[in-house]
Amino acid sequence: MFELDFSMLQWILLAVCGLFVGMSKVGVPGVSMIVVPTLAIIFGGKVSTGILLPMLMMADLFGVGYYHRHAQWKYLWKLLPWAFVGVGIALWVGEAVNDEWFKNIIAILVFLSIGLMLWKDRKKGKQFFPDKWWFAASMGVLGGFATMIGNVAGPVFAIYLLAMHLPKNNFIGTTAWFFLIINFSKFPLHIFVWKTINWNSLSLNIVLLPAIAIGAILGIWLVKKVSDKMYRTAVIVITALSAFLLLI
Repeated sequence: MFELDFSMLQWILLAVCGLFVGMSKVGVPGVSMIVVPTLAIIFGGKVSTGILLPMLMMADLFGVGYYHRHAQWKYLWKLLPWAFVGVGIALWVGEAVNDEWFKNIIAILVFLSIGLMLWKDRKKGKQFFPDKWWFAASMGVLGGFATMIGNVAGPVFAIYLLAMHLPKNNFIGTTAWFFLIINFSKFPLHIFVWKTINWNSLSLNIVLLPAIAIGAILGIWLVKKVSDKMYRTAVIVITALSAFLLLI
């Protein structure tokens, strides 16, 4: 698929991507969205999803290991079946379109996720959706599609859990289990259907593992030092710029 022969700039970007993935699992939400368009620019749309998935899986183990006791399974059981439907739809779409369209779809999903983040902030503290089956179904299908196509389902799932008014630890624990289950389920699909994961790509993931671990440690420190507003503004601006570059 590729050789581990990158320029210095590409290695720096890959290391930064590893840092951001690690940070995203320890309470720095949204920062991993920057990784999605960055990897797509380096590797192409479809291949990049296979590069990112094992990185997320390794980081998911950190999240579940720390917050596993706080998961609210009744919400997971409502969402997971629909999420797998969305994964199936995305699997078909990914086979049907070329890489240029794949990158465009990723860019659109990233912009949609940014919109959901901004809308969620405006609705903070308000009851904006009822606890109905159709809401879980729609969020599940959209989240499953977004996570399979571009690994950008975080804001979609966050909207659903915020509507359920979960406390902080329950929110993080439920999110951690959801993505662990979904990401590990996607792994064989990337190997045998899309063929975006092989020993070569996994060797790159292993090389980036220290960056992911350092990112987790850095994220814990960063949460305490940087204001929410400054952080979120930076994430949204950089992510939007990266997604725009995918469309060029």
